Amino acid sequence: MKKKTFGNLISITVMFLLGIFFLIKFGGPPFLRLYLETGIGDCKTIPILCMAPGENLINLGTDKEFIGKLLPYDFPKLSIRIPRGFIVVQETIKKVYYKKKKRGQAGDVIYLLHEPPYFFTTIFPHLKNAGVTNDREFLYRTMHARLGEVKGLSDAFFVIMKSIFTPDLGDQNSVKMAYAVIADKSGFINYNLSPDTHYFDCNLIDKNGDFFKIYIKDKSAKLDLSKVFSIISTLSKR
Repeated sequence: MKKKTFGNLISITVMFLLGIFFLIKFGGPPFLRLYLETGIGDCKTIPILCMAPGENLINLGTDKEFIGKLLPYDFPKLSIRIPRGFIVVQETIKKVYYKKKKRGQAGDVIYLLHEPPYFFTTIFPHLKNAGVTNDREFLYRTMHARLGEVKGLSDAFFVIMKSIFTPDLGDQNSVKMAYAVIADKSGFINYNLSPDTHYFDCNLIDKNGDFFKIYIKDKSAKLDLSKVFSIISTLSKR
């Protein structure tokens, strides 16, 4: 399958927005929500579209002994320490990363992504009209978007973004969304500690405005939140 950058991937929102403009002019919120459900799914097929962050994870602490056993990885834009046995994929995201039931990396895998400050607001400059002037606000609006609360164009846009941002998290009915602070980074962690596989989708912005996405599919179910915090504490921009 052809690889696509994150910027190319999120460009699919254009086709939705064209239809949304029409619905805003000639329809109303119920028709707008129906259009979104037809295009990306409803709360039964994608439960996270009706969820919002409900807990705070503030500097849970790190395990120095665990960190000491991690392997260092140095990439052009970032460095991080990762547990043994994980496949590490950096920078490029495939469609299979977001879609369940398609072939992707087998076994335990960690995907890493870094984008510079104002990456999202530069791609979508029209968001300034909705009061979104930085990536931190963009991330907040995306994670708090709910399908049932869509009333206009900006609401619909962020629901679409939420569906795109969300990777395979297993049974989404078991997913928890949390606001997180880890050292100089803050943002959101969506996680699912199912019995067979642990999933962690970490979307964080550092003090300089750099965006980091760390997606962990732990098929061995050996990582918990404390260990994930420890891994993220080793993340730094190069």
